[in-house]
Amino acid sequence: MRKHTHMACTSIMVGKKAAMDGVNYIARNEDNFVANWPKRFFVQQSVSRRNETYTSPYNKLSVKLPESGYRYTSSPDANQDEGWYEEDGINEKNVGMSATESVVANEKVLAYDPLIEDGVAEDSIVTLVLPYIDSARGGVEYLGNLISKYGSTESNGVEFFDEDEIWYMELATGHHWVAIRIPDDCYAVAANQMGIEEIDFNDPKNYMWSDGIQEFVEKYNLNPDESHWNFRKIFGTSTMQDRHYNTPRVWYGQKVLNPSSEQNPESSELPFLRKPEKKIAIEDIQYILASHFNETRFDPLGSGSQEDKKRYRAISLSRTANSHILQLRDAKKVSAVGIEWKAFGIPSFTPYVPFFTNATDIDGSYSFVPEKLDLKSAYWLYETLSMVVESHYREFADINLDYQKELATWARRKVATIDKETVNMSGSELTDYLTVQNHKIAKYFNDATKDHLADLITRGTELSELTFKMDPDL
Repeated sequence: MRKHTHMACTSIMVGKKAAMDGVNYIARNEDNFVANWPKRFFVQQSVSRRNETYTSPYNKLSVKLPESGYRYTSSPDANQDEGWYEEDGINEKNVGMSATESVVANEKVLAYDPLIEDGVAEDSIVTLVLPYIDSARGGVEYLGNLISKYGSTESNGVEFFDEDEIWYMELATGHHWVAIRIPDDCYAVAANQMGIEEIDFNDPKNYMWSDGIQEFVEKYNLNPDESHWNFRKIFGTSTMQDRHYNTPRVWYGQKVLNPSSEQNPESSELPFLRKPEKKIAIEDIQYILASHFNETRFDPLGSGSQEDKKRYRAISLSRTANSHILQLRDAKKVSAVGIEWKAFGIPSFTPYVPFFTNATDIDGSYSFVPEKLDLKSAYWLYETLSMVVESHYREFADINLDYQKELATWARRKVATIDKETVNMSGSELTDYLTVQNHKIAKYFNDATKDHLADLITRGTELSELTFKMDPDL
């Protein structure tokens, strides 16, 4: 089976009753195995009367595309030689998805339903699904039908949401999968390991599954439990790698949102669904995605022992190519429903920029991604900032946090202003207005970031080790 570079992510889903503002969120850090993996962010336009076949550059999967497709936001790789990897977006029907959270199935289930070399892989999932779905549940069904027809190349977790529901789907083997509706009052954190637990096959309103999955498990004696049908225990893994690479990230996300719960970061029994101890704000989601075991001895940038600092894999990495938070707000209260909060660079050091998805464009700085550094490119601008901050972390951390806080405050204020200005807008008037606002938002953040970068570099000139002060007594 071919291996690709997109195999290391962290996902968060927050139900509307668990959220401070009463709306649904899905979010993820798209991580790779190399630090420099440029991404673009733009709007794919709607299509009609199309006669086209999609062929994956990654594994040559070939699929005849529908004649019509919705407009949607997209975050593909800048270099698409290995595949498109559109990763995340919200379409014009206010349905969003993020794909994928790479997971691992165990050898027992793969023995009887192996992965399919030229099946549906991460590089193709958003491309083949998001333009054609009208609901989160419909997204699960649509992808499930593709898996039934073409098979799955990888074990993956996929997030879907609309204004009403959030669904999390885990593709385990070549043809078998399950999906769970995230309860409105719960959140979930997923980190490269099967997360979904008990499946109630008598509750199709809240669970979905591949045809024949129960018979498959029974036929090959794959269930280790006498009285439970736990997807994680049947299809997932529990290895030393899980306990050092995966479960500590879930532990930390739950530690932030349920601070009174005492849990072991290496536990294989961390619950998938949790009710938070307090309502979750978008800043809480941002904090988790930008975290590196902050205020624990496991922080790679902290003061713990060298062994502890390297013990667990953190959520935010130099290899995070694209961190995104997708938000769908109440259409009864606001006209601009969908917002995609985007962070390039290392999210520990860069801001989340709000872009309205009911638009025909994001901004030229997000689609311009040359091979070499150019500060006109948002990707390279935030990569540069990340490198500068980390190079003098102790000196720059507080200044950088102030910069992030100021921009986060401005972003909330800007969104509120736009909500007031668009209260009576709809149709093309609304779309055109939000497109203009996307450009203004991008410019504000880009200018503020260049100013911050200039300030840090100016300060950094005084931090050189090649400094010598003459002793006045000499």
